[in-house]
Amino acid sequence: MKTKRIMAAVSVLTAALALAPASWAAPAKHSGTITTTVDLSAYAPAGEAELWLPYPISDQDQKITDIKVSGDFAASAVYADSATSTPMLYARWDKGAKSRKLTFSFKAERSEVIRRDFPAVEGAWNKADFAPYLAATSLGPVDGEVGKLARTITAGKTTVLEKAKAIYDWTCENTYRDPKTRGCGAGDVCALLKQPGGKCADIHSVFVALARAAGVPAREAFGIRMGKKDMVDVSTWQHCWAEFYLPGYGWVPVDAADVRKAMLVENLKLDDAKTKEYRAYFWGGIDPYRVKLSAGRDLTLNPPQPGGPVNYLMYPFARVGDKIIDSLDPATFKYSIIYTAR
Repeated sequence: MKTKRIMAAVSVLTAALALAPASWAAPAKHSGTITTTVDLSAYAPAGEAELWLPYPISDQDQKITDIKVSGDFAASAVYADSATSTPMLYARWDKGAKSRKLTFSFKAERSEVIRRDFPAVEGAWNKADFAPYLAATSLGPVDGEVGKLARTITAGKTTVLEKAKAIYDWTCENTYRDPKTRGCGAGDVCALLKQPGGKCADIHSVFVALARAAGVPAREAFGIRMGKKDMVDVSTWQHCWAEFYLPGYGWVPVDAADVRKAMLVENLKLDDAKTKEYRAYFWGGIDPYRVKLSAGRDLTLNPPQPGGPVNYLMYPFARVGDKIIDSLDPATFKYSIIYTAR
């Protein structure tokens, strides 16, 4: 059966999302090497330095190979956090180290994901088995105003699929992309319900919180986009999408944020035909130009980081002495992420 697909061609540096018409067929796979280079040498050498990087792993939608780590660190290892088992690369430099450099690279082969062959009858399921995906987070409550809105959106809906679709449609129709947002956004759901503009982590935090409040297991996927040219600086190309669990079927991807980004870039309205194509594609479909790096919110890194929980691990996270480095400023942090088509 022929499936209409949208080919996503992303250019974050020019604030453009060039999605091909739905009549074009997206390639089934896309691959390349992503290399992260970090240099913490500019910070005062008196204190110990630590670095945590998201560490992608293979799953049914992506294959990660050719992992390489090099640098002048005193120690490094791959760990996972205890709550979500999110893997991370950790490195440490001793006090007094004048040079603190690390290079981490991996090859990724990513598949386009199309999951819309939903069963006519949903399978039986136990909510206790999905408790982490129904729970509140520090910035994503599931009660109060969030719960009230979720009940309004899903009124009259009886199945998980119907509720998820209603929340996806509401998110597409009531949020918007705000290019002034730093990074991918913090995802403060209560603030976003009052001013629903932000970027991908904001928009999908809203979707996930509303879904969980409605009894639909949901989670965010945190990753980075791959380029389409031979070499592209993707240091600011992080991207977040969402998934909900359909009993008897599995996890289904959605990307309302890319719908809103396309609308902004192409100056589209909700009732435009192209907007409808994007909404149809990103309901159960995502393009192959992305790599999943991590999952989970409110993370305690491994080894534990200073300060409070980390909202999510999509950017490099580092501390030198008692100073946490601003992850959203790669120029000051001194890191780069380069995609190469090999």
